[in-house]
Amino acid sequence: MGYIQKDALRTVIISYLGLIIGYVNKGLLFIWFLTAEEIGLVNLLVGVSLLFGNLSGLGSSYAVWKFFPFLRNRDKKNHGFMMLILIVTCIGIAFFSLLTLFFSEEISRYYSEKSPEFVHYYLWIIPLGIANVLFVVLDTFLRSMYKNIVSVFVYELLLRLLITLLLVVYGLDLVSFNSFLVLHCAVYFIPVIYLGIYMHKQGEFHLSLSSVSIPKRFRKIILYFSLFSYVNTISAIIVTTIDAMMIAGMLGLGETGVYTTVIYLTSALQIPYKSLIRVSSPVVADYWKEKNMAGMGQLYKKFSSVNLVIATTLFLSVWICRTEIFHLLPKAFEEGIYVFLFLMIGRLTDMYLGLNGTIFVTSKKYRYDIIFTVSLIAIVSLLNLYMIPAYGITGAAIATCIAYLVYNLGRLLFVYFAYKLHPFERSQLYVLLLFAGTLAFFELVPIVFDIELIAVPVKWLLLGVLFLAPIYFFKMESEIVRYIDNGILFVKKKLGRS
Repeated sequence: MGYIQKDALRTVIISYLGLIIGYVNKGLLFIWFLTAEEIGLVNLLVGVSLLFGNLSGLGSSYAVWKFFPFLRNRDKKNHGFMMLILIVTCIGIAFFSLLTLFFSEEISRYYSEKSPEFVHYYLWIIPLGIANVLFVVLDTFLRSMYKNIVSVFVYELLLRLLITLLLVVYGLDLVSFNSFLVLHCAVYFIPVIYLGIYMHKQGEFHLSLSSVSIPKRFRKIILYFSLFSYVNTISAIIVTTIDAMMIAGMLGLGETGVYTTVIYLTSALQIPYKSLIRVSSPVVADYWKEKNMAGMGQLYKKFSSVNLVIATTLFLSVWICRTEIFHLLPKAFEEGIYVFLFLMIGRLTDMYLGLNGTIFVTSKKYRYDIIFTVSLIAIVSLLNLYMIPAYGITGAAIATCIAYLVYNLGRLLFVYFAYKLHPFERSQLYVLLLFAGTLAFFELVPIVFDIELIAVPVKWLLLGVLFLAPIYFFKMESEIVRYIDNGILFVKKKLGRS
């Protein structure tokens, strides 16, 4: 966990700097300068473009994770692996661009009544999707090379700062909403260009067909793996976008704006998990290469234990202050309180058990994951058809929550029975009991001040005393304790030098 701790910490720091900028964008500037309908339109375009990008990738990112450790050879230009992956990706882009154009009339009919503005702009998902898939390809190669920081910097910081600039320009009435949308799509290509230049300077950007020296038999294995992993790559993004797409079609862009804003809040709480999964994925691939099942099992448990503490802490930090936080937003967003609750329950499960997916899809039994993926998509789609008309955007959140619970439980059981790997440790039970007790305290004991914002630091202080302090002093999670001890030691050294 030493490399993972160090790199994940840097990634978390950069990601949280980006999170601050993101909150300024999503929580302030979007709400100040855009209507709920315009927020819904922008977020829906971005969400559907992510789906387009994942579809266009044709499973290539998982192929990089699994096979790059076997093919990495700078003298042989990594056997032209990047060129092969880019060819597959370009085929996917061409196919799904044509498919998007082919079904344009059906898309228009579905959204014309409740979300006619989306019909006008929906073709912008193609360039946005192309930018997304190219970034994912380059980012995955860098991650496999254990170069995580540059991708996080350019996407979490640089891109969000550019979006901030665009929002300010639009807020000052210097451009129209149409121009704002066009520029918003264009800036997503800047991270792609940045990573391409960076990899070229590192001597890792090879675009020559002659560099492809992968044996045909191995090439077929790679493509076969990509085909089976393909459905898996789109499952998570389908679950996070299909609800917004169905809300826009059934309820309208205003409700979509509220729902996608809350999705951003829950996604922001996943930053530590995403940072850990970024740096853990290539380690898992190396463990499979080395057939190091003991190391894999230890990583699985440590990953889950650390994420359990982080996930429950972040959930409590928002949930206990939900009244104060949502009062800062327009009244239309108050319905998002229970959207957050159900989405976050699903995310907690995903964060706790999330490494099982990486273990699964990089193993020899990756083909079976298609069963869980298809089940996930079917569950969330069918539940949304009933829950959205009955309960609105809260119903969509409940559907997503149930889908995540079933999906992760299924993967957990499969990984256990197939490889005898599980993420459980006794200390996790103590953390969960402490979490339940802390949550019960805040629900039963009212903490009210005339000035609502004063309640937030008071509640967070109590959260630290009731939840975090016992975890540290009773050493419920060794990696968290080590993080804190290292932080205390660092501060003491700095003070000593002063």
